[in-house]
Amino acid sequence: MAERLTLRKRNPYNTRSNRRRVVKTPSGHLRYLHLKKLPTAPKCGDCHTKLQGIKAMRPRAYATLSKRDKTVQRAYGGSRCADCVRTRYVSSLCASV
Repeated sequence: MAERLTLRKRNPYNTRSNRRRVVKTPSGHLRYLHLKKLPTAPKCGDCHTKLQGIKAMRPRAYATLSKRDKTVQRAYGGSRCADCVRTRYVSSLCASV
């Protein structure tokens, strides 16, 4: 018969913030391992695709990252994808001519 598990945290409900996984410890016992929420990658403000070169993390984790990990070296880096920046640049050139 399966080994019974007791919760290690106080929240007994099966919510998104209370996910857990069963792991086997080195002593052979089964325990709950509480999981963190999965991170979402930042998205382009225009076309809503994932931005390449920027780590996907939970919002609070970005506070401890250095600036080079949160942006890319380009105009609108970290806010817009390269294709959208290119179309903005070309359309502004065409409008000025």
